[in-house]
Amino acid sequence: MRAHPQGLLIVLTGPTATGKTRLAVRLALELDGEIISADSRQVYRGMDLGTGKDLEDYRVGDRFIPYHLVDIAEPGSEYNLFSFQQDFRRAFDDITSRKKQAVLCGGSGMYIEAAITSYPLRFVPHNPSLRRELEAQSMEQLVQRLSQLKKLHNTTDITDRLRLLRAIEIAEHERQHAGSGEEVSPLQHVVFAIHREREALRQRITQRLKERLEMGMLREVQRLMDEGVSPKKLHYYGLEYRYLSSHLRGHLTYNEMFTKLNTAIHQFAKRQMTWFRRMERKGIAIHWLPGDRPVEEQMELLFHHLDKTKG
Repeated sequence: MRAHPQGLLIVLTGPTATGKTRLAVRLALELDGEIISADSRQVYRGMDLGTGKDLEDYRVGDRFIPYHLVDIAEPGSEYNLFSFQQDFRRAFDDITSRKKQAVLCGGSGMYIEAAITSYPLRFVPHNPSLRRELEAQSMEQLVQRLSQLKKLHNTTDITDRLRLLRAIEIAEHERQHAGSGEEVSPLQHVVFAIHREREALRQRITQRLKERLEMGMLREVQRLMDEGVSPKKLHYYGLEYRYLSSHLRGHLTYNEMFTKLNTAIHQFAKRQMTWFRRMERKGIAIHWLPGDRPVEEQMELLFHHLDKTKG
């Protein structure tokens, strides 16, 4: 087991289906560490296949790597960036207080930025009067309203009406309360990301989708519907829940669902890469690891950079 620099947050990210979790587990095993999830959907209980939790990957032989911020919210609720920033700091402080290494792992660039920077976030309550005002507006009008309030970096906010309404609600609140957020101190960190060639990543995404469907992802979505999670909420929870619920409600055939979902996940991976490149332009250094190399070689490259950080 290697020694690790005290107080340093190690971040492991990359697009979906690049193999982040497996490498994060190996890293945590080597450094006596624990993993904090930076995934905006794995917080929800009972939403396992659709969010790609891969919890079996956390077991290595007779050891199980502890993880945080997974299965902490009920389906039907709306977990948000503010809650993540607060929960992340509590998890990080807990891990480091026990002299363990914290490894932040996930593909949500927005969540990662909230963890490693001093960007001030605040709790934004729901605004019923604003919701009533926006109710009759079309998606095009809502997108225009949001674009007047902020730059549209996060395109997922403009593909779903519920997310779009919430984004406008947050942007309006920030406009009215500019400068009132509680700033948090930035953490010492080092960021690694796994990169795979486009065609190889496309093949992995398609294969992973087939495997998750074979494992029962449709049954998972049907169970959520049976438990009363509305179609609107399922759309809010992302691509898999959006397309699978549309199929289960008879709006798409199975083949249409698979084709549309597969294409949408490919497009999502491209948007993730765009976000990571944007992070680099903002001055966040990212050390890219080749996804086509064995885990042992990835670990060697990773520790090479970590040794330079300690030096």
